[in-house]
Amino acid sequence: MREDTRIYSMPRWPAVRWLVNPGPRAPRDIQLKLIGGLFGTLPVFFGGVINTIVVSGAIAAREQTPPFIAWFIFEIVLGAVRLLVLNVSRRAALAHRPTPTDLYFVLQLLWSSGVGYGACISLAIGDWVSATLACLSGSAMVGGIGIRNFAAPRLAGAMILTTLGPFMVGAALSGEPLLYVVYIQVPFYLAAMIAASYNLNKMLVATMLAERENDHRAKHDSLTGLSNRVGLAAAVDASLNGGGAGRGADLAVLFLDLDNFKAVNDTFGHAAGDKLLKIVADRLRNSLRATDVAARIGGDEFVVLAKGLGAEQATDLGQRLTNSISAPYDLGDEIGATIGVSVGVALVPEHGADAEALLALADEALYEAKAQRQVKLLHARVREGRSPRMALSPRGMSPSAH
Repeated sequence: MREDTRIYSMPRWPAVRWLVNPGPRAPRDIQLKLIGGLFGTLPVFFGGVINTIVVSGAIAAREQTPPFIAWFIFEIVLGAVRLLVLNVSRRAALAHRPTPTDLYFVLQLLWSSGVGYGACISLAIGDWVSATLACLSGSAMVGGIGIRNFAAPRLAGAMILTTLGPFMVGAALSGEPLLYVVYIQVPFYLAAMIAASYNLNKMLVATMLAERENDHRAKHDSLTGLSNRVGLAAAVDASLNGGGAGRGADLAVLFLDLDNFKAVNDTFGHAAGDKLLKIVADRLRNSLRATDVAARIGGDEFVVLAKGLGAEQATDLGQRLTNSISAPYDLGDEIGATIGVSVGVALVPEHGADAEALLALADEALYEAKAQRQVKLLHARVREGRSPRMALSPRGMSPSAH
């Protein structure tokens, strides 16, 4: 099944923003999802529109008076306009363009008001057949409003009020004392449906927040807060398949492996090693752009995904990251360390066009760089007649020859 990637715009008009606000507990990304849910699907839309057109048309054919004919015409025109706005919104949301969100919700309110108007005039003339049909349609619609729109309880309440409120006006105009019971029924029904909408909204937001947190945990490293292997693969796929910079070209994957990190763990303990990894993560964040992605995919292995970089720029970035990560570390308790880093680079499209291929090639380049570095270091020490050793001290750790 193809994933729906539609993104609907947040409302701009203050009144509409207030109507659809789900509450302070929902962050913006969840608000956008809730807004998308309020647009609904075409089958649900046609079900509601056809119902109101059929009911208004049947009553207009029975009464054949201007108020009912006007109601029927209003429902046809409103249904056509709503369908047009919904289609424009769906296409714009799929293309990630601004959507006419404010207009869509105003039309929603006009629709519920039209149903309330039809029930009002049907009660007012005292034709109990027409009134029964109109009121049954309005009552059924209220149930649908509560179920479909609880993502925005205020909007649900406003639509229920504009549907049921006119019932009381129609009852007063009918002259039938028994109908005054609606002055008790409608307020209680309105309060119950709004309360239910708020309760369902709280449950929905809480569920979405939990899913959001679980998704974050699944895609991020718990120690450093960087992306993990799952999050990195998703970021690579999004960069390769999505729009914007980096699509199909100028995408660099840098594979970084810390040199001598094991000596920090062995000498100062895992707490010091964990702190060093956190500092490395901070240095990566500070060295990258907002559009770049940094990930920790193993004990001391990191990957950087950088968009819009060619081979020369990727090499420059690798050198900057090397300089930053190789600077001395203060791990507290008068413990200092200095480590190195090896960097391997893979590019799109030169080295592949999928996540697995890029990571594999970057990993291969990394270990080739490490091997070359070790050979050069060994040759230099042999020429000097020294044997390689690692010197450790409370304030630092660096390769040295003794």
